[in-house]
Amino acid sequence: MADRDAVLRSIFKAYDIRGIVDEELTEELVRDIGAASAAVIGRDADAFVIGHDMRLSSEPLSRAFAEGVNSQGLDAVLIGLASTDMLYFASGDLDLPGAMFTASHNPARYNGIKLCKAGAQPVSIDGGGSAIRDLVAQGRVAATGSGEVRHEDVLERFADHVRSFVDAGALRPVKLAVDAGNGMGGHVVPPVFAPLPFEVTPLYFELDGTFPNHPANPIEEDNLRDLQQVVREHGLQLGLAFDGDADRMFAVDEKGQPVPSSLIGAVVARKMLQKAPGSTVLYNLICSKVVPETIQANGGTAIRTRVGHSFIKETMAETDAVFAAEHSGHYYFRDNYRADSGLIAAVVLLEAVSEADAPLSEVVAPYAVYAPSGEVNFEVDDQRAALDRVEQHFAERGSIDRVDGLTVQLEDGWFNLRPSNTEPLLRLNVEGDDETAMVALRDEVADLVTD
Repeated sequence: MADRDAVLRSIFKAYDIRGIVDEELTEELVRDIGAASAAVIGRDADAFVIGHDMRLSSEPLSRAFAEGVNSQGLDAVLIGLASTDMLYFASGDLDLPGAMFTASHNPARYNGIKLCKAGAQPVSIDGGGSAIRDLVAQGRVAATGSGEVRHEDVLERFADHVRSFVDAGALRPVKLAVDAGNGMGGHVVPPVFAPLPFEVTPLYFELDGTFPNHPANPIEEDNLRDLQQVVREHGLQLGLAFDGDADRMFAVDEKGQPVPSSLIGAVVARKMLQKAPGSTVLYNLICSKVVPETIQANGGTAIRTRVGHSFIKETMAETDAVFAAEHSGHYYFRDNYRADSGLIAAVVLLEAVSEADAPLSEVVAPYAVYAPSGEVNFEVDDQRAALDRVEQHFAERGSIDRVDGLTVQLEDGWFNLRPSNTEPLLRLNVEGDDETAMVALRDEVADLVTD
């Protein structure tokens, strides 16, 4: 039991469940997690919708989860291969709790579960996850019934839903490359883009959970090299890259230069405010200053939030926000059950490129007004001491808040220093009014953290 308890403490993360297949995440354990999930977040439902990515272990694990759900008298609705945003769509469309089997951008030996309540409402460790974990820790959840397994194909409905966010009839041709990284983008991009006037050069659309070409983690620039080369060689207007479960989207411009997610967020925010004038738009506290400035300049109300999808979705529900942007490539839409979708963000971005009839660099140029550092990570033994040291150093120079880690606003820039939710790291994000100010501030904070 001690080993099982240790595994449960390890695999239940802040926002999902994730571990090494067979060592930590076994079919037996997943069956129990399925039963506990049905008991905790499915108690008012008659079924649970379940999807999975292309990893070799994903389908067997999803079926084990379904067995656990069935043991509680709930039906299991299997939608098969899916991106995470497709599972969220199914949860909202069917009004059922859901489970997505994926480890996103993690290596092939990992897998995991992203859970949601009916209507794609988030499940975090404090919002149901710990109750599921504790129920599993008590031993096998006693069977209370016998549900059935049924299959439902939602791919075409999902594709129609994604396209509903743009005026497809007004789109002009756009030439682009898409790197799916052998992940679920290869499954969902073709049916979404098929009726649209986009000329797509596909990279690594073959589903392969061994990731033979590069890790499906486009936040790392090394994994964008093939996309950058194809965009430059073919003279395309832009390139898009999706992570393994295709819920995050990243972009490079026609020169192959990565475009910061904050700039994509600003472009999409402007488009969403055109569709819903005067609405509220959220941005997390690591986004560039240009995001709230763009929201306000386009008649919207800008609200700053903590990092993390649970906080964002809850705030969206409270404020009826039409859109929310995260620095990490997650984009949330009110009319997508307040869930994030890399594909919806992609088609809205492409709508902006289509309207401009220009390469991506020209579309984002008005928003590239500040100098970002990108995320810098530090392994720190005593995170609290490091945060206190940095706060004391800047106490007389700037405006300080502790909403999520430490954020300091200065005359020529700002920074946020926060503990990782999943790793023993401090994460630093800095933005300056220009490159010189950013570098000076970044190095000053780094010296304090590593002192």
